[in-house]
Amino acid sequence: MGDHFEKGQHALLNEGEENEMEIFGYRSQACRKALCLAGSIFSFGILSLVFYWRPAWHVWANCVPCSLQEADVVLLKTTDEFQTYSRKKVMWIYLSALSSTFGLTPDHPLITDEEYIINRAIRKPELKVRCIKVQKIRYVWNNLEGQFQKIGSLEDWLSSAKIHLKFGSGLTTEEQEIRRLICGPNTIDVEVTPIWKLLIKEVLNPFYIFQLFSVCLWFSEDYKEYAFAIIIMSVISIALTVYDLREQSVKLHHLVESHNSITVSVCGRRAGVQELESRFLVPGDLLILTGNKVQMPCDAILIDGSCVVDEGMLTGESIPVTKTPLPLMDSCVPWKTQSEADYKRHVLFCGTEVIQAKGAGSGPVRAVVLQTGFNTAKGDLVRSILYPKPMNFKLYRDAIRFLLCLVGIATIGMIYTLCVYVLSGEAPEEVVKKALDVITIAVPPALPAALTTGIIYAQRRLKKRGIFCISPQRINVCGQVNLVCFDKTGTLTKDGLDLWGVLPCDKNGFQEVHSFASGKVLPWGPLSAAMASCHSLVVLDETIQGDPLDLKMFEATNWEMAMPGDDFHIKGVPAYAMIVKPCKAASQVSVEGIAVLHQFPFSSSLQRMTVIVQEIGGDQLVFMKGAPERVASFCQPETVPTSFISDLQIYTTQGFRVIALAYKKLETDHHTTLTREKVESDLIFLGLLILENRLKNETKPVLEELISAQIKTVMITGDNLQTAITVARKSGMVSESQKVILIEANETMGSSSASISWKLVEEKKQIAYGNQDNFINIREEVSDNGREGSYHFALSGKSFHVISQHFSSLLPKILINGTIFARMSPGQKSSLVEEFQKLDYFVGMCGDGANDCGEASVASPFTSKTPNIECVPHLIKEGRAALVTSFCMFKYMAVYSMIQYIGVLLLYWKTNSLSNYQFLFQDLAITTLIGVTMNLNGAYPKLVPFRPAGRLISPPLLVSVIFNILLSLAMHIVGFILIQKQPWYSMEVHSACTVKNESISKLTISPTAPEKTGSNGVFTSFENTTIWFLGTINSIIVAFIFSKGKPFRQPIYTNYVFVLVLITQLGVCLFILFADTPELYRSLDLLCTPVLWRVYMVIMLGCNFIVSLVVEEAIIENRALWMAIKRCFGYRSKSQYRIWQRNLANDSCWPPLNQTSYSDIAGCGREVSYSNPVFESHEEQL
Repeated sequence: MGDHFEKGQHALLNEGEENEMEIFGYRSQACRKALCLAGSIFSFGILSLVFYWRPAWHVWANCVPCSLQEADVVLLKTTDEFQTYSRKKVMWIYLSALSSTFGLTPDHPLITDEEYIINRAIRKPELKVRCIKVQKIRYVWNNLEGQFQKIGSLEDWLSSAKIHLKFGSGLTTEEQEIRRLICGPNTIDVEVTPIWKLLIKEVLNPFYIFQLFSVCLWFSEDYKEYAFAIIIMSVISIALTVYDLREQSVKLHHLVESHNSITVSVCGRRAGVQELESRFLVPGDLLILTGNKVQMPCDAILIDGSCVVDEGMLTGESIPVTKTPLPLMDSCVPWKTQSEADYKRHVLFCGTEVIQAKGAGSGPVRAVVLQTGFNTAKGDLVRSILYPKPMNFKLYRDAIRFLLCLVGIATIGMIYTLCVYVLSGEAPEEVVKKALDVITIAVPPALPAALTTGIIYAQRRLKKRGIFCISPQRINVCGQVNLVCFDKTGTLTKDGLDLWGVLPCDKNGFQEVHSFASGKVLPWGPLSAAMASCHSLVVLDETIQGDPLDLKMFEATNWEMAMPGDDFHIKGVPAYAMIVKPCKAASQVSVEGIAVLHQFPFSSSLQRMTVIVQEIGGDQLVFMKGAPERVASFCQPETVPTSFISDLQIYTTQGFRVIALAYKKLETDHHTTLTREKVESDLIFLGLLILENRLKNETKPVLEELISAQIKTVMITGDNLQTAITVARKSGMVSESQKVILIEANETMGSSSASISWKLVEEKKQIAYGNQDNFINIREEVSDNGREGSYHFALSGKSFHVISQHFSSLLPKILINGTIFARMSPGQKSSLVEEFQKLDYFVGMCGDGANDCGEASVASPFTSKTPNIECVPHLIKEGRAALVTSFCMFKYMAVYSMIQYIGVLLLYWKTNSLSNYQFLFQDLAITTLIGVTMNLNGAYPKLVPFRPAGRLISPPLLVSVIFNILLSLAMHIVGFILIQKQPWYSMEVHSACTVKNESISKLTISPTAPEKTGSNGVFTSFENTTIWFLGTINSIIVAFIFSKGKPFRQPIYTNYVFVLVLITQLGVCLFILFADTPELYRSLDLLCTPVLWRVYMVIMLGCNFIVSLVVEEAIIENRALWMAIKRCFGYRSKSQYRIWQRNLANDSCWPPLNQTSYSDIAGCGREVSYSNPVFESHEEQL
């Protein structure tokens, strides 16, 4: 259609978001629709089918372009590399029904305020709204801005003051009704798709349409047996697919249906509190949460009180999370960005369970509905399942191209067939049938089914290993993975943290380590009070639950938590406050207990948590716990020991996890009026909490296996950078002989520009500190052969952010050797993975849940039952095996179809062909059995240091296919010509057997003037017999040749079923060839030939087998030869990371050491740009 659009016809939907789309306006035209209808009728529905497959063509044919404002049809196109089109009708929502209910008029004050999208969408004076529905989300036409905008959520620009003021008292009934009509119901409806719909959708797949064409053609030629076989296989395949889709639809429906029938309490501005079904909720409604457990039916912003929420449904981790109210601030800044804290701490997400709700003082817990329906977090998750992102994998694009090549070859064959049969004077209908036959021979209808069997078998093997897959097509992609990112805690290291000790400090600096191994209780003081109260633990079902770190810390104090609901009527302590109090076993404590008045929960982006507490009968205190560097920055400098950095390094270099604690006395009693900034200032440093985080036993061997296979391993963690470096060394991710270069980048400060510095991390000798036995053991590393470089970069999340913002040209160079990324937030983890993908790495991410790569863990394609990283190499091995299997199958099906194609075209030269039973034997007894069993080879147990080719259009594969086709062509032509030169060929008796056989001799005809005989009406001839034997046995030979074993699959002899099938097939073929059985020959329309000719055929096939095997093993599978050819022709990988590696190897200024660069200074080794023309303009290189 080109890029020329009418004014206002083209716009962007969801600009800047992951689901960004282009939108084009069109207006239906009656004359165009009539022409298209006529075209569909005259083409017997083919045109309708084409429009079904190509929605854009449907729109272009039926409509004319117009502005979006006038459009009654819109065409949507995704902006990703797939550029998928979809067509949507523009609908109208009429508000006239409300005019009779409460007198809604165009000048009603409720709709004249155009501050909100809802009011801007109402067209006046008609009182109607234009909308479209895309992937379950409703978009309305904004009359003021002239664009379609998402509806069903509060506007992002709202400040916290606006939210409290506008929605803090609830909505009026009229506002609710208007929003209900425009936003739609708050439901996540996943209708169970009717079987007939699934059936039609599956049957209209282009593959099955081709099957239908083939079957109709075969029936017209009386080729019933194979037609029925294909029908049966297709029906089974369709039935299994429809059953699977129906099961998924039912499961998803049951999963979300409970969401739509929850009763909630809603506070109206004038109506007061009333019970309401959740489907009637609208953005802006004020929810009242009671103390009872409740599943959230929408996303809501907590504005009053606090909640403990189980977010397991979203994050995969059922650790209770504390939510705090959105503070009322005077600024006009959007509420999501008003503070450095993550805004999600104030949001109750749909689908999560509110376990506890505690009001502030005597008031209830209040929350404003933020998003409804499919706009919510749960709705977004369901939409990602309903509309998965298509995969961009070269294999599938190449498969389509390969099929188109086969269609091209078939077209040549059709022209040849038409010429031969027209010249021979055949009936027109016979000529057409023969010509169409060529298509079904050259393009194997069973190809797509054969390709998927390898994936199905791989999925089954993965399931046996406890690895479950929700997207089987991604198994092939796993075969290309060359970089794996690992989370640290719970993935590389053990889940459980053991509290090793505490390093208290006073005015004189750090004191002696208090070890918990001795069983001694920590003496009472601010440090033990901090350990008892500075956490987010809750009591559920009479057990204390929460973060494992918090749990270990609290258990070490020998204190206990009061059960929610216990009556603590203590003066000055609110009734909702959580109480912690000493057990009888605790050491002498001067307080009765501590009440937690307010909590600022832990945030991975802030790296700290803070609580305001009240000692019963004592002072109000503030306690902080978090990353040592962060906590120290909030403390009075004189309270932080001078040896803080060196002592911290002693423990982090040994792999301990270190947490710092601080406190201060609060001067005021009115904690609710204090801002977090005021609370978290001038703290007194208390000491360090040292936790032991041991490596899992499987971590080191798995990482060594991946590294030896030249798969880059990367650690992405939220933990301390030094701890991460130590774990990387001890796990083998960084070998002892390699250097670690620490990159520190700092934001622009005042007049100085952003800076980046490079420091070599020096190996510190082990310092005996406490019980050395508790340290992680260090073993000797394997030699450094084949590693990408002798150095690794380590950096923090803060540095990563600064580099991304100010040093973006350096980022690719850093990532090539970037191995350790610490203090990374979930958002930064996702960004890092995307940056690796931009360098053309195939990236895998392995983590144990919530913070690993954002919320990707929820819908990750693979989930392992085994709680360690052993699943990663298994997955890569199976992926490689499945990928190679797909290639083998593709090669086999392509060569087999060409063998049959060559044979048939040679016979057409003599106006001859194969009989139905001959076709049936080849298609069913040979190819179908091979297709089912050839894929059974398991994955090779060792990961080799190279990957299989990622695409079909690769030189070795193409050479293999073309060579085997040419070899088969040569053999068929030699057989075809040689048989006509045999002395017995011109004999009147068509059977040239030495044994006289009356029943065969009755079928005698002259080879020079053949006649149609037999029930199938085919030609029996010596050429037919020769071509059939050569083609059938050749199909068995290529199956053996192409069934690859090492290095990606187990050897062929381990696939017992396949070997048995090949031996049986070969035995049957040789039996038919050498057994003089008249009945068998007659049924297969074969003629008896002299034994010597049969021996010649075996010799031809033997030569074919030897030549094919030698070429496949010595040339096609000879990796060293192909590498030499690449070097000879100067071919180099076009992958971005390979280009960077080559250029960095020749860069004498890289890596810079002990230097600091600024964003506005240039010079070798000091500048920011280090620009590389290859990366900056790589489009020209491709």
